[in-house]
Amino acid sequence: MVTVAATTAREIAASVLDPEMPMLTLDDLGVLRDVRVDGERVVVTITPTYSGCPAMATMRDDLEHKLGVAGYAEVEVRTVLTPAWSTDWISSEGRRKLAENGYSVPGPAPVRAAGPVPLTLIARPRLLACPRCGSRSTRLDSEFGPTLCKALYRCLDCLEPFDHVKEI
Repeated sequence: MVTVAATTAREIAASVLDPEMPMLTLDDLGVLRDVRVDGERVVVTITPTYSGCPAMATMRDDLEHKLGVAGYAEVEVRTVLTPAWSTDWISSEGRRKLAENGYSVPGPAPVRAAGPVPLTLIARPRLLACPRCGSRSTRLDSEFGPTLCKALYRCLDCLEPFDHVKEI
């Protein structure tokens, strides 16, 4: 049975913004996995977009702060690594917000067989459209953008740079 407190805690946790892409909530991004309430204690489970994601500490602090302000006396934020986060977990609302804010939205995540992830040193080619003008004439400037989960591209028609959220 879901209580009013659990529903409220879930809504509060779901509204916390991603520190690296603040147009998205943790729910939009798909990193918010579970919210449980036991009396005045809330347990929130999140999954990082990358192993070692530097935004995790801020997400944890923001969740604890926002739930604490709402009156939850004890907040525990747990991190789970399996299953690994995927860009497929970004909600349709999150994808809409990314596009509205000038980001190139990720396509489907790559499908991998079980076992180790192959290490390649060459960026996988992507056919992207510029989020500003729609041109498919784009160039990869850097596989590593301002955060690990983004690559930096440039449109060759309107000449504007843009971030592409990498498919993971």
